[in-house]
Parts: sequence; structure tokens; C-alpha cells
Amino acid sequence: MYYNDFKDIRLSGLGLGCMRLPVVDGDDTKPDMAAVQEMVDYAMANGINYYDTAWGYHGGNSEIAIGEALSKYDRDSYYLASKFPGYDLSNFGKHEEIFAKQLEKCQTDHFDFYLCHNVCELNIDKYLDDSTGLMEFLRRMKAEGKIRHLGFSCHGEIETMHRFIMKYFRDMEFCQIQLNYLDFEFQNARAKVEELNNIEMPIWVMEPLRGGKLAKSALGGEKMLAKSNPDYTPANWAFGFVESVPGVKMILSGMSNFEQLKQNVEFFDEKRMLSDDDIATLLTAAHFETTGKASGTVPCTACRYCTTKCPQELDIPRLLALYNEHVYSEGGFIAPMALAAFDESKLPSACIGCGACAAVCPQKIDIPGTMSKFAEMLK
Repeated sequence: MYYNDFKDIRLSGLGLGCMRLPVVDGDDTKPDMAAVQEMVDYAMANGINYYDTAWGYHGGNSEIAIGEALSKYDRDSYYLASKFPGYDLSNFGKHEEIFAKQLEKCQTDHFDFYLCHNVCELNIDKYLDDSTGLMEFLRRMKAEGKIRHLGFSCHGEIETMHRFIMKYFRDMEFCQIQLNYLDFEFQNARAKVEELNNIEMPIWVMEPLRGGKLAKSALGGEKMLAKSNPDYTPANWAFGFVESVPGVKMILSGMSNFEQLKQNVEFFDEKRMLSDDDIATLLTAAHFETTGKASGTVPCTACRYCTTKCPQELDIPRLLALYNEHVYSEGGFIAPMALAAFDESKLPSACIGCGACAAVCPQKIDIPGTMSKFAEMLK
């Protein structure tokens, strides 16, 4: 296992994400404790020292499972991370009781790393609202040693991330983003990386395999990539890509069985930086994957000609980007989460089908038809 320096500690290059632990009979709320223990024992024996859980993972039972599995080890031998569940607006104002319960569930007296979870368009105003008392409380927990390092995770747009950073730059020590070679352009992760590097904020990586998709295929780039290293698996290429991104200090993977863990540990015995040519191959493969006809996405370039003609004043490029994400991911939470922050009059369902937008679209996209389809999908 290779290690990265973060302040005065050494973090394993690979961290064990606890959102996709093995479960009993397919029930996501019931982690398989024997299997979890086996994985944690192997991880500890092979150098993984970072464990990432959260209030909502596995129906609230991930913290219990990982706390139990780690309880047999000296507390100074690993780093434990959890998060304030700001994805649910009703949790604001309940931070003290939630934090106390998290410590209890994890069988610990402190968190080495604690995050404001999922900063996005839906909750950014709450996170920035001093009256909730959240940030004041987190600062106090850090002063008391119950939080060692404070950071945040972000699934929102770069503008939302920027707003959060602008207010809490002095408090935040790291930022966790969805980063992989498919989302480098598709979810604008490149811009987030650039901003974080500009302010020298260390990057934590979530979804390096895009929910397992990139562990199954290199999106058609296998033949070209094999010229560089024929022994690499699709997962190896995906991990190698994020290892090559400047500023990355922690790569989290939600491994759901022992074999996945074993394979990943073997790859992380040393840092494997990819060549510029291999990175270009991966990004090209990702581009064709997400823009090709087979993907079902639309080729919007965000030229914004359409917005000048829309009588409803819809943010059409943003809506089409969310449509692409929703179609490509076959559902998921990102698009609905983002749209929850929209006024009802600005949703896809607000399109009146006049066609004025499509008439000026250089890409000849059937925008009204796409909006109608998107509205129906969201039902």
C-alpha cells in the first residue's frame, strides 16, 4: 500500500468506502457483519487505514457495522470518517444529537475526519445559514478534539461548491468530489479539480469507478490501452486515472465483496501514474460513451441560443445536462436532487412546447420533445 501525506499524517492511497458493504439476502439495510469483519481484517492487515461511513449509508446501519468491525483494533491504528447528513434539510438544527449518536454507533470518542455531506443546490442555503448553528458546533467539536479534520463532499455544480468554499475556506481542510475519467467532462469534475488545486485544497475522490461501471469496461478504449499495459483491468485504468490527477490525497472505493477488496489492494501497492496518451484515450472513450447515439443523451454544447428564445425563461442547457445524466445513469439521485432546488416554473414540465428553442439550436436537438420525455421520466 502506498501512502499520501496529509498535514502530519500518512493516509493509505486507497480508503474503504462503507456505502456498498456486503449485505444479507440483498437487503441494503442489513450489512453482513461476518463478511464486513473479514474485509476490515484484510484491509487493516494490508495497509488500508482510512474508513469512510455516513449517517444514511445502509439505512443508518453502516456506522454500526464499521464501528463494530473496527472496535477490535487500537484506535490510533486507523482513521475514521463520517458526515453530517445535510442532504436531508430536516436534519439542520439536529446536529448535536446526530453527532452524539454517530459517536455511539461507531464506538468511538472522536472522528478523525468529519464532512458536511453532499453540499448541493438543494441545501447550500441551509449550509450557509449561520442561524442553524451547525458550523459553530463543528468548530467547537474540532476545538474539543472530537473532530480532528473537517471537510465537505460535493455533488453540486461548481458554482455551489464555490459559494461554500468562499464562506468556509478557513474551516475546510479537504473536499470530496465525484471524480473519474467519465465524469471529468460529463459532470464537470475537471473544473472542480482546477478550482481546488488553485486554492491548494486537498482532494478526496468518491466514485472512481462510477458505481462499478468503470470496473466492467474501459468504454471501448481497451485495445488502445492494452498497448501500454496489457495486464491492467478496466478498474486499474480507472484508478490509475484518478491517481494521475493533481491534488488527490484519498481515493475511496465502495467495495462490496472480499474479491473486489483483494484486487484493489494489489493495485494500490504503488502509485501508477498514467501517460498523457493513456489519459487522452480514456477521456476520448468517455466522450464517445456519453455523447453517442447509443447512450440516449443529447449533444447540447451549452451555446445558450435557446435560452434567448424561451418564453418560460428556462435554463435549457442545465436541464439538458441533467437529462443526460439521468438517462445515462438510468435514473439515480443526482438529477432529482438538483431539480429539487428549482422553482416549479423552471422545471422540464414547465416547457410549453412552442419550439422556439429548437428553431435556433445548432445541434438540431428536439428540445420540446426532450423536455416532455424528461418530465415523464421524473414522474
